[in-house]
Amino acid sequence: MEALPMETQTATATPVSRFAFVIHPLSVDHIHKHYPWARLLPDSLVEAVAARMPPMYLGPITGGRSPLTGQRIEGLLFTLGATPRQIMGHGEEFTYSRLLAAAKMAETRGARIMGLGAFTKVVGDAGMTVARESELPITSGNSLTVAATLEAAKQAVVRMGVKDLTRGRAMIVGATGAIGSVCSRLIAAAIRDVVLVSIEPERLAALQRIIEEETPGAQVVTTTSSAELIGECDLVVTATSAFGQRVIDISQCKPGAVICDVALPSDISREEADLRPDVLVVEGGEVVIPGPIDFHYDVGLPPGTAYACLAEAALLAMEGRFEDYTLGRNIEIGRVKEMYRMFQKHGFKLAGLRSFGRYVTDEELAAKRALADRLRNDPQELVRVKAGAHAKLAEIPPMSKGVRAEAPSKKAWWGALAAAGIGVGAFAVLRYRRRRISSTA
Repeated sequence: MEALPMETQTATATPVSRFAFVIHPLSVDHIHKHYPWARLLPDSLVEAVAARMPPMYLGPITGGRSPLTGQRIEGLLFTLGATPRQIMGHGEEFTYSRLLAAAKMAETRGARIMGLGAFTKVVGDAGMTVARESELPITSGNSLTVAATLEAAKQAVVRMGVKDLTRGRAMIVGATGAIGSVCSRLIAAAIRDVVLVSIEPERLAALQRIIEEETPGAQVVTTTSSAELIGECDLVVTATSAFGQRVIDISQCKPGAVICDVALPSDISREEADLRPDVLVVEGGEVVIPGPIDFHYDVGLPPGTAYACLAEAALLAMEGRFEDYTLGRNIEIGRVKEMYRMFQKHGFKLAGLRSFGRYVTDEELAAKRALADRLRNDPQELVRVKAGAHAKLAEIPPMSKGVRAEAPSKKAWWGALAAAGIGVGAFAVLRYRRRRISSTA
């Protein structure tokens, strides 16, 4: 067996608990970032070649420690090569086989639980098959994702000046998904006036019945389109797996509305958000792991900050809960609440509000509140602002997850074919690099 990092070889009173986590590039730009030479090839070819790569070990995550119990944790970071578009474009077994290979690698390196990141927890049955076929316990991280998202949404709404959201209205887009459905139930219990949006009418009706049974008196409206009611909502949560389409029309939002974009990659683009500077778009809850933690790898977040799905695997390791935890599309509310209790127990914290990769400042929030107040007090100006934003939005190609709703051009396809020979060579180089990383890690 390969030698473990020096930190974990030192005898301590509390043995290190080790977890693994699987990520993947969220877009072809992420591949370019780590392999600049890939920019010389057509994006379609780069994505296709990278998707077929076996899982790679990226390195350790060190320094995590519970301030309450002193329990130390260490993570093992793995990556698949596929972008979300490639993951969703292949059959389920394509991703399952690579996740199972990652689980075997993680077990060999001493991990006792593995978390699934981004679209690896969306594909197929949301981790259930992988958990059944793996010797390693699996969690999707969705319990903590929900808890952190709702806490972030609450903080964002308060900082935008809403004093009592129980008198407001919330919309959940992608309401029948794994994250969306439990968010809908918890938000309905707190706010009692919700709009559920999904392209699955039958599942929407079933979710409405569940909410009305759990929360008597809740006002629940279901729809397959957000367009008609988005202008009445103070909070909008988007949690879709949509590609290449416009998830919401931000131009029609209520003044001062908060949009909490849970999707990874995001449902809303910066270009869209800029059309309504009075509306606050924030990322789903991101977490600071106590330690301080060091990823030894750029995961696209500030130092010590993790996506909630990764933090769930870390938290379970810290708690010593080496078991299949959050799996499938029916997340248990009890597990969301239990996860949040463990979150508080071990000193995990919600990171500051972030929007498109940067923290939102107090000055920015003040400017948004002032503009929202002005629009609320001037209905005619609000009509003009909505109309102007809507006209500009029409010039932006519909997109979500950073993917535009347009087919690759003939030029791109011919370029891909012409570069096929180079692509084979690139594949060989990547495999060689992977072997070197594995042998030296």
